[in-house]
Amino acid sequence: MREQVWERRLTSALSGDGQEPALVLVEGDAGMGKSRLVHRLLELPRARGVARLVVTFQASGAFVVADPLGGPEPRAGGAEAASPGVRLTACQALEALLASARPALLVAEDLHHADDDCLALLRARLREPPAGFAAVLTYRSEQLRSPGLPLGRAVDYPARLSVVRRRLEPLDEERVRSVVGESLGARRCPQEFVGRLRQRSGGVPQVVVDLVRMLRDAAERTGRECFSARDVDEAGVPVRLAELVLDRTAALPEAYRPIVWAAAVLDEPAGAEDLAAVAGFAGDAGRTALIAALGGSALRETSEGRYGFAVPLAASALYAELPGPVRERLHHRAAAMLAAREPVPWARIARHWRGGGRTEDWLRAAEHLVNEDEAAVALLEKALDVGGLPPDKRGRLALTLARGAVLGRRSDGTARVLRGIVEDPALPAADRGEIRLELGLLLHHRKRRFEEGRTELRRAADELAEAERPALAARAMAALANPFFPGASLAENVTWLERAEAAADASGDRVARTATRACRATVLMNTGDLEAWRLVARLPRDSADRASRQQVARGLCNTANGAVYLGHYRRAAGLLSEGIELAARSGAPFLERVGRGTALFRDWLTGRWEGLADRCTGLVAEDGSASDARVVLALLALAKGDWEAVRDWLPRGAPPSPHALREADRADEAEAEAERAYESCEAPVAATAAGAHIRLLLARQDVESAAEAAASAWAWLGRKGVWVWGAELAPWVVEAHTRAGQRELARRVVAEFAAGLTGRDAPSATAALLWCRAVLAEADGEWEEARSRFQQSGAAYAGLPHPYARALMAEGAGRCALLLGERAEGSAVADEAVAELIRCAGELTDLGAVWDAARVRATLRAYRPAAQRRPPGRPAYAQRMSPREGEVAELAATGLTNREIAATLYLSPRTVEQHVARAMRKLGIASRQGLAKEVARIRPASGERDGERNGGSDGDVGA
Repeated sequence: MREQVWERRLTSALSGDGQEPALVLVEGDAGMGKSRLVHRLLELPRARGVARLVVTFQASGAFVVADPLGGPEPRAGGAEAASPGVRLTACQALEALLASARPALLVAEDLHHADDDCLALLRARLREPPAGFAAVLTYRSEQLRSPGLPLGRAVDYPARLSVVRRRLEPLDEERVRSVVGESLGARRCPQEFVGRLRQRSGGVPQVVVDLVRMLRDAAERTGRECFSARDVDEAGVPVRLAELVLDRTAALPEAYRPIVWAAAVLDEPAGAEDLAAVAGFAGDAGRTALIAALGGSALRETSEGRYGFAVPLAASALYAELPGPVRERLHHRAAAMLAAREPVPWARIARHWRGGGRTEDWLRAAEHLVNEDEAAVALLEKALDVGGLPPDKRGRLALTLARGAVLGRRSDGTARVLRGIVEDPALPAADRGEIRLELGLLLHHRKRRFEEGRTELRRAADELAEAERPALAARAMAALANPFFPGASLAENVTWLERAEAAADASGDRVARTATRACRATVLMNTGDLEAWRLVARLPRDSADRASRQQVARGLCNTANGAVYLGHYRRAAGLLSEGIELAARSGAPFLERVGRGTALFRDWLTGRWEGLADRCTGLVAEDGSASDARVVLALLALAKGDWEAVRDWLPRGAPPSPHALREADRADEAEAEAERAYESCEAPVAATAAGAHIRLLLARQDVESAAEAAASAWAWLGRKGVWVWGAELAPWVVEAHTRAGQRELARRVVAEFAAGLTGRDAPSATAALLWCRAVLAEADGEWEEARSRFQQSGAAYAGLPHPYARALMAEGAGRCALLLGERAEGSAVADEAVAELIRCAGELTDLGAVWDAARVRATLRAYRPAAQRRPPGRPAYAQRMSPREGEVAELAATGLTNREIAATLYLSPRTVEQHVARAMRKLGIASRQGLAKEVARIRPASGERDGERNGGSDGDVGA
């Protein structure tokens, strides 16, 4: 952590060499971390060796903690807590401290409670501070008896005294994210959750910590995997905060308290006149009450001319204690005041009528709500939960809630409410079909609810067709035609597409026609049909209709995703840019996030790994599901050898567990288990995740499970029928089967893959097919053919470009060349392979693929030990890590076991154990847990790494 100005001033003052004395004034509200800052300064090296005194002032008087002349470290809690200690008045202790001849440090906490005698003594001493003296005074500015004067009066500070004022500010959203991430886990905290926590807590550190504890306890009881904004709203108010706001309100004269009650009912910053109107004050009475509330810290000026609670959540604590009749009267006044506004804020009025018990007025206001405001959505959900609503009113409210649900932000409550409504037999049939359509779309875009969403969409399509609403029916059918969603085969998707196009043409509706055109472009692009590019070019980007623009944005984002999986990375970039921009402009945040997820996967494929993990975790924080980002994080972790992180980041449930499949009694149950597992994310993402999972099992030498997972994944892809999505799956399926001795099964996979790619424009899958054939040839011992196939595949990947896959192909080609070289020792082919593998290891290292690079260097040592012997005269590694020890330490730091490291580096587990022990001894580490931090800080020098690339070794080849 960078040294702060106040730290430098204190260190200088306490240095004992005649430096100028220092005073640090620390102001901050309750819970802002003043005591934590004091603890930090007491830990400074210079502060440990001086006479020091810590005084904590309280409203009831002062007490002293610790020996004023430099006894044991001060501890909070009172004089009795210190041992040995002295019980003096604050003034006596201060006099003793200042009489010390050596450097002295005074810390006075909660100075706003100090009595006049102590303040006078401090003012006198600070006018003539001795050399080697430093003081830190903390206080709450809002509770000072003389505003802006922490010492009660102005002090005539001498010129030689360095005075620093530090105001502790609330945590910003990024720092709140750090706090909740450490406690709850960053993967469980999406952006909306962090944003709501920051907003409700006001960024006050103590409130944030207390809320996080409450949320963690609740999650342990319920087993919640991911938090939402609603969790913050339902968490309640921390005891510390509730008691503080209630105490400050009770301290006000009774006549003034309604101004604070009004702020609690409004639950947002308001002007002085609005607060007075809601409180029921007339004339200057409201202003007088507000001044009193500000003086007593019950309220504060949150922005110019706006007043509310320093911590918004405090309003809930006070609101909960208001008597019912008082609360209702305040709500009635608030609703009446807002009704006179233009435009009328219907969402706020509806909330106040509801809080005031005026159900009819509340529901009447709810009919005016739009569905884009989060508060309005919550109110609509509550309104629709009210029993006894007339069917026509219930239908109108439900349509308001449902429309646009999939493109905006909706809670799980929205789906629950809509489910109940569509089953109401009194609901008009036409309304039911449209509401079911929006419910189906909402569920269709929620992970683990794909099939439920498809069921609702199929029913909606039938209901809308019967109600003669072909435009809406076309929307339902177009959604069912989207190939991304698991469960349905490509043939079924195409059938729905044809029905959607017919319905759209019959409707004559422009939005419906645009939706089906975007859908056809999506289907064709994702199956490698060249006609897709022409259709994409003809999508009406400049439509004046917002709904049409949203459909075009959907088409652009979906076709960009398909182009990335095909291997058209450069052309996909243009579609992504257009799609994300149009999604943002047309108010479709869901589509915008879809586009950003696609961009992250493209960055992984094209080798743009620098900062990629941070970009992925950022998207996961915004959108807890974010399957693309999670899979990319898993792939990055796999390349680095962080295998536990791979399991953590792969979308839950995808791919299916081989153990779960083995436990199934019948084939149909196993198939059903696989289908359910693959429904946790979009189909192309699931295929990529399955490939990563199979590779992880192979890396851990669990070949049997890898082969089972490969068979399951390939069968699932076959049922889907979109073979171009096998680009990141097929090679690992073939590798698993060949490693398990199932060569005939591997050959069938290659044949199916080749047949599925016939006539398809899929550069990435074509390169993967060459890779598959190389793996087969190598398994058959046909090393010359395998080398040629690996080289052809590598050239294809280089043209995309996909540098990581290209490096893996170079590794395969080099490995086969070395095997060929064993037949003819010293052959030029083998020598060329050694040079290529050295370059390959360097490229993988530069990418960040630590585990892959280590494996390539191990291949060099295993197959060409002569090329890896240490040159004569090279210095020994007595006190620093050798390159081999560093390599082993790097892998151990990722969490790999000795056996897993041994399998990667072609060493014995015993040798790995010795290398880890030597590395830990040289780094001064007592356990493997400390390796990650130390290895990141102390790596082998660049010269050693370069020497290793050029053939150097530390002499343990063949161990």
